[in-house]
Amino acid sequence: MAGLLDSYTIKGLTLKNRIMMSPMCQYVANTDGTVSDWHFVHYGARAIGGVGLIMLEASAVEARGRISMHDIGIWSDDHIAGLRRIVDFGHQYGASMGIQIAHAGVKAETDEPNVAPSALTHFPRYTVPQELSVAEIGEIVEKFKAAAVRAVQAGFDTVELHGAHGYLLNEFLSPLTNKRTDEYGGTLENRLRFPLQVISAVKSVLPVEMPLLMRVSASEYSEESYSLDEMVSMVTAFKEAGVDMVDCSSGGALPVAPPAIYPGYQVQFAEAIKRGADIPTIAVGLLDNPALAEEVVRNGRADLVAIARGLLRDPHWAKVAALALKAELELPSSYARAY
Repeated sequence: MAGLLDSYTIKGLTLKNRIMMSPMCQYVANTDGTVSDWHFVHYGARAIGGVGLIMLEASAVEARGRISMHDIGIWSDDHIAGLRRIVDFGHQYGASMGIQIAHAGVKAETDEPNVAPSALTHFPRYTVPQELSVAEIGEIVEKFKAAAVRAVQAGFDTVELHGAHGYLLNEFLSPLTNKRTDEYGGTLENRLRFPLQVISAVKSVLPVEMPLLMRVSASEYSEESYSLDEMVSMVTAFKEAGVDMVDCSSGGALPVAPPAIYPGYQVQFAEAIKRGADIPTIAVGLLDNPALAEEVVRNGRADLVAIARGLLRDPHWAKVAALALKAELELPSSYARAY
């Protein structure tokens, strides 16, 4: 089996290794949604550090869909130039570049009323949202589609839909947050309708060779929510609609923590979805021990490993992993003397 530092190909995209930088909000965008110099340096440093796939943080498809007023936006053509600058620099140092496009739904904290499938929230810090009408749902589908067009124009190699952590796509999927009685609520088929419409719309504007990723919350740590088997069924539907790879996280719909948090605690989700839905997966969850990350890939439990806090602590985590695993990882000549 291939290891962490081996290349990986999905559709027309070949990654130089199987290390992905997990999307992590920085909350330093300008209030108009444009990226700041921080983003250029932050992502550029990880490209220099040898990451195979850098996934930019959640980027909002509309202004009211931001997690905060300082989130990156991709709802306007004015956002493209700044994103293109980051992408071009990443490509210069061999990194593949992705962007997570998102809508925060009930968990948005902007100067506009937030929206959701139903007018309820499980979090005291968030205001009760406005329930989306069917017409408004259709408008948001089109905004995801337009955001994907801009992602292509900015030069990204892949797009990831944020369907996890209690944000809008996840809110429609979850029986905890979706109490609708129309065609968008109730049965699993109905709760899938909006996410599947978004997938279809986004897929229609991506180049044929560009993979579409989707992040999911494989468990919401509640017996009143969907089961892992139901999530496998959802992912099977996502695959049929055009998703090529699934980024397997958990939680977010409720203010509850997992029963236990330890290195690799979420790998079980990536493994179950990979086997059950027959789709490539990305494992997440405290995987910054190189030996553990290698084990996950080498044993075929997931296809990529997403590193989050480890890459915040050290932009050269990939090189550290390569040294630990006695593997080769090219770095710019300016840094060669360090090794």
